[in-house]
Amino acid sequence: MFANNGWIERNPIPSAFASWGTFNELSERNTLVLKGIAERAAAQAATTPDSSTRKLGMFYASCMDSTTVEHAGIEPIADELARIEAIDDRAALQDEIARLHRLGYGAAFSFGAVADAKNATRVIANASQGGLTLPDREYYLRSDTEGTATRDRLVASVTSMLSLAGDAAPIAESRAQHILALETSLARSQLSRVAMRDPNSRYHPMTVAQANALTPGMDWRRYLAEVGLPNVTTVNLGTPEFFTTLGNELATRPLDDWKAYLRWTVVNRSASQLGAPFVDESFRLASMLTGAREQLPRWKRCLAATDQLLGDALGREYVKTEFSPEAKAKMGEIVASLRGVLRDRIRHADWMSEETRAEALRKLDAFGQKIGYPESWNDYAGLDIAAVPYAENVRRTRAWLFEHDVTRVGRSVDREQWLMTTPTVNAYYSAQLNEIVFPAGRLQPPFFSASYDAAANYGGIGATIGHEMSHGFDDAGRQYDAAGNVRDWWAPEDARHYRARASVVERQYSAYVAVDTMHLNGRLTLGENIADVVGVSLAYEALEHALDGTSRAPIDGFTPEQRFFLAYAQARLSVLRPESARLLLATDPHSPGRFRVNGPLSNMPEFAKAFGCKEGDPMVRSEGTRARIW
Repeated sequence: MFANNGWIERNPIPSAFASWGTFNELSERNTLVLKGIAERAAAQAATTPDSSTRKLGMFYASCMDSTTVEHAGIEPIADELARIEAIDDRAALQDEIARLHRLGYGAAFSFGAVADAKNATRVIANASQGGLTLPDREYYLRSDTEGTATRDRLVASVTSMLSLAGDAAPIAESRAQHILALETSLARSQLSRVAMRDPNSRYHPMTVAQANALTPGMDWRRYLAEVGLPNVTTVNLGTPEFFTTLGNELATRPLDDWKAYLRWTVVNRSASQLGAPFVDESFRLASMLTGAREQLPRWKRCLAATDQLLGDALGREYVKTEFSPEAKAKMGEIVASLRGVLRDRIRHADWMSEETRAEALRKLDAFGQKIGYPESWNDYAGLDIAAVPYAENVRRTRAWLFEHDVTRVGRSVDREQWLMTTPTVNAYYSAQLNEIVFPAGRLQPPFFSASYDAAANYGGIGATIGHEMSHGFDDAGRQYDAAGNVRDWWAPEDARHYRARASVVERQYSAYVAVDTMHLNGRLTLGENIADVVGVSLAYEALEHALDGTSRAPIDGFTPEQRFFLAYAQARLSVLRPESARLLLATDPHSPGRFRVNGPLSNMPEFAKAFGCKEGDPMVRSEGTRARIW
């Protein structure tokens, strides 16, 4: 609060947002840049010889053409709704689920291509639990007043949207109740988010025959053929218990219930692309979960969709003006300095055996890194964007992306693939590629600038670099080896020491109360909390090396060390609405911003020294209770 309270008092959460902070401010600035790119592309779409610019411009223009959207009404999805209504047997039901996956609507479960968790050089077909409208299984299972009210609101929203799609009110309400019952059944069989953090819990490869035996009522050979994979003979069923339930539901639940559910799936996934009544009802449901008071303006919603579906077309233009070679070089220097600190920490970890240490160093040395933007851009060859209603262009693009994804099955892993778009204000570590990735959208003020001094850059972006590196060795990431395979490379005694250190982090964060009486889920957030605790510590030590031989004169009355910690706190600045806080506590593996700051720094003697804190002060943990992994 010392670092951020003045900003918080001057910047209330805007009505259209569920939270507000430095990430939002940078995202808003990036959005203005992207708006100019999209508008220029729309103006040039009819004449440009560049296919990516043409597709980008036509897609964005079709979204912004509200007149055509309103005039089209339900027509863009009418044929699909009619197909669903015509389903008359179980085989047709399964075929329609496969078709909805192929068109990018999804239904009942998630499906796509992933790297094999135990042979990370190849891509396999992967099916995972899903099929819910609400964000998490607990929303369906809670028996308290708030849980009941949420489900009642869901039923009301489904009823309203099905009525807009043409159902008579009594039919819409009846269908909504059956949809809730079906989704509740699926929710009961899902693994919790905590359980899903263990990569072994999600790895169950099997032949098509084995999958069929596990899921009576589901013909996987037929499904794979329908989604374009007729020659694939194995599939990973991430959560077998869920798929057994799904198979039983497909075999026994009345067809009319399934038809209602599929109808809702199409309507719900299309609502943002249809007329104002659908958009407004969809927002009311989202608002219940996030607390946002009003919708974003249309152009912002259109840009968000464009970035999500045609991110390379936007990103290619974004980096031309927003990310310089100097910035990329500076980032490379900071990454290298933190890598050196982590290597030194691993070398000197007195609780680790030499055998395990050698494996850890091998993994660190194998870290890949991507900074700013891809080496090559997707040109969306074969994607037909046209002067048609916006919902149709979204369906075409989703279908193209699904096909582009599943055609990777059976091939070698593409190590050039990015999992975030270039303008995204975020970063990530990929365990299966064993790489850290920093999109150019994040590498901007106030987090980073080639012109910033060391304290500002190491506090603003260095801690994030350390955070992502640390994910390679958090409680989940440590289960992957240097090649990205899930493999236990830890000596048993070393693993025991690690778990004991991690348990200190879990206990610390579980004690924090985030909203009302709701505590943080220390198990759900453990990996991110470990990455925060380790990451900021690595960044501080790297700063100390960078400051060697330089002036440490105060700036604005603060020493470089103090400015490092202030930059770190300001980079994590985020204020949440209560509704959003409750949602994130249930679903987000990250802790709220204030705990991502006060938690790690309270474990650092370096912080106490920088600000003259003493034993017993709120931001000073005693020697025996401090969390430290490395």
